[in-house]
Amino acid sequence: MNKLFRDVEGKPACPQGSVVCIGAFDGLHRGHQALVGHVRARARAAGLAAVALSFEPLPREYFAPADPPARLLLPRAKFEGLCRLGMDAVGLLRFNAAMAAMSAEAFVERVLVHRLSAREVWVGPEFRFGHRRVGDLGLLQALGERHGFRAAEVPVVADGGGRVSASAVRAHLAAGDLGAAAEALGRRYAIAGKVVRGKQLGRQLGYPTANLRLAGRKAPLGGIFAVWVHGIGPAPRAGVASLGTRPTVQGVEPLLEAHVFDFDGDLYGSRIEVEFVAKLRDEEKFDDLPSLVRQMDEDARQARRALRQDREERGVTA
Repeated sequence: MNKLFRDVEGKPACPQGSVVCIGAFDGLHRGHQALVGHVRARARAAGLAAVALSFEPLPREYFAPADPPARLLLPRAKFEGLCRLGMDAVGLLRFNAAMAAMSAEAFVERVLVHRLSAREVWVGPEFRFGHRRVGDLGLLQALGERHGFRAAEVPVVADGGGRVSASAVRAHLAAGDLGAAAEALGRRYAIAGKVVRGKQLGRQLGYPTANLRLAGRKAPLGGIFAVWVHGIGPAPRAGVASLGTRPTVQGVEPLLEAHVFDFDGDLYGSRIEVEFVAKLRDEEKFDDLPSLVRQMDEDARQARRALRQDREERGVTA
C-alpha cells in the first residue's frame, strides 16, 4: 500500500476497507496518540487498513496566510510520526480553495467512501469538517449510516492542566515551560529537518552551527536552549541552540541554529532532530560581536551543565 496520498481523487487507496482517524495531528500529542492507537487496534482486529487523514497546509494556515499560527510539526515529521504510530496509509490532503469549498457530504462521499472504503471513522473532541465547518460528529454519524460506516469519538485525554491539545502545547512552549509541553506530548519537543548552509558566521565566532529552516512556518518557541541533537551517530549529541531571527546580525528569517559540542564534521544535507531540554534565555540584540561571543560562551557553559544534570536524572552514564 502507498503510505502517503495527497489528492482527493484517485483510485481507491484501501479497496478491502479501512479504519480512519481524522485530525490536524499537529504535534502528535498524547490525545492524538490515543486516537491513532485506537484506530490501529480496531484496524488490526478487523483485518483492515489503518489510515490517518489530515491536511497540508493546515486549514488555519490556509485561512491566515499573512499571520499563520505557530506550527508544532512540519509536514514530513507529521507523516513520519504517524507511520511510526502504525498507520498503514497517511492522507495529507491538499487544503486549497476546492477543499475549503467542499461540502461535508461531498467530503464523506469522495474521500471516506470512494477513496478509503471506510468501515469506521474515529475523531477527537470538537471535530468539525466541510465547508464553513458545518459538519460535526452527529452529521458524520448520519452520513455513516447512509454509506455503511460507523463514526465515533475517542475520549478526551487530560493532564494536570486540563485537556491535552495542540493549543495547550503551543502555550507551554511559548511560555518556555518545556516540562509541561513534554507532559502533554509524551516526549520532549523537537524540531527535525535537513541541515542547510548559512552565512557561516557561527564558525567565524567559534561556534559552528547546523542550521534548520522552518519552511515558512512560525515556530512555537524561541530563545536559546540546551539541546540533544539526534542523527549524528548512534547516540544523541549535546549542544546549545538558538531559535529566532538573530537580531544582532540583522537577521530576518527565523532559523534554528544548533551548535554541537566537541564536533567538527560536515552536516550539510544531513537530516537531524533537535530535542529541546531547557530554555536558557530569550533572544536579544547585542551592541557588538564581542559582546555576543561572551554571552555565547556563557550559554555554552549553562547548556553543558543542564545536559549533565539531565543525564544524571535519567541515569545515563555515557
